[in-house]
Amino acid sequence: MKVLTVIGNRPQFIKAAAVSPRLRAEHSELLVHTGQHFDDELSTVFFTELGLPAPERELGIALGSNTSQTARMLSALEGVLSEAAPDMVLVYGDTNSTLAGAMAGAQARVPVAHVEAGMRSFDRSMPEELNRVLVDHASSLLLCSSAVGEGNLRLEGVGGAVEVVGDVMVDVAAAVAPRARSAVDLVSARGLEPGGYALATAHRAGNVDDPERLERLVELLCSMPLPVLFTVHPRTRRRLDETDLLARLEGAGSVITAPPLGYLETAALLVHARAVITDSGGLQKEAYLAGVPCITLRANTEWIETVEHGWNVLVDLDAVAAREALSRPAPAERPPLYGDGRAGERVVEALVRHVR
Repeated sequence: MKVLTVIGNRPQFIKAAAVSPRLRAEHSELLVHTGQHFDDELSTVFFTELGLPAPERELGIALGSNTSQTARMLSALEGVLSEAAPDMVLVYGDTNSTLAGAMAGAQARVPVAHVEAGMRSFDRSMPEELNRVLVDHASSLLLCSSAVGEGNLRLEGVGGAVEVVGDVMVDVAAAVAPRARSAVDLVSARGLEPGGYALATAHRAGNVDDPERLERLVELLCSMPLPVLFTVHPRTRRRLDETDLLARLEGAGSVITAPPLGYLETAALLVHARAVITDSGGLQKEAYLAGVPCITLRANTEWIETVEHGWNVLVDLDAVAAREALSRPAPAERPPLYGDGRAGERVVEALVRHVR
């Protein structure tokens, strides 16, 4: 079996690390990096730390509008597909890279498999939500992280085969957890105490591209009653640099800014945090897996199970609600919502069954 895998951003590198080594043990894979995340701190470091094979093809497509970026990726992937002639196209998640890979495969009449299928925030104003829906309806094999995703797909009447395989990020988190918990030195190197700080990220266009909402985001982080380590995405830093908000953050005293971090350092800072403050879908789930309460800077989430079990609170950019969420004790129970850490194995098995 020959699989063409399309990846382009940090969460996809993590997910592919659970699948690509298992896939290559018995089959052939052509790994294509679109370039959507091109900075070393968002790209190269993840290949190095997670043992992900170096991509055979790098398209170097970044920046621009969602439409422009997706169109350029789609055009480039057409030639790659024609040359490679794979049995399957494999995509992950909800990015422009995911949409371009799925559309290129479907238009070339190559079966498309979507890992993390069926997740829905039900907010079509988010580019990621639109990508998810389009990819699921273009795919012939839909691999779900949980029964919630499967239920959403059944309601939508997708045409492809649907399977629940678990979440591949569980595989990676479980493998890295012992190193992350022992790496207390990475916490102290940032001047922090275990359990005495919040780890924050923000990159969604709806939060950082709107000047008014970006200011509310900064005010929320500055109002937290404990130190906040804010790892600043390149997109967010560009927006902060256009105003005086970066200076306000760095002058707050309680907020420590840092560039995006590698997977191991992020995992170490996550497992030792009092809470996570984020608008990232992936980090919401990583917080749940680590047993760390999450405060989500959105009005909705695709990972609704984490909210239902009390580990995640949706506050949008309401600083009062965020402080209230921070004061809540962690729930007593944390059920294994996303599988047993063997999702990567099940993904490969499903691909083989579908190709045959």
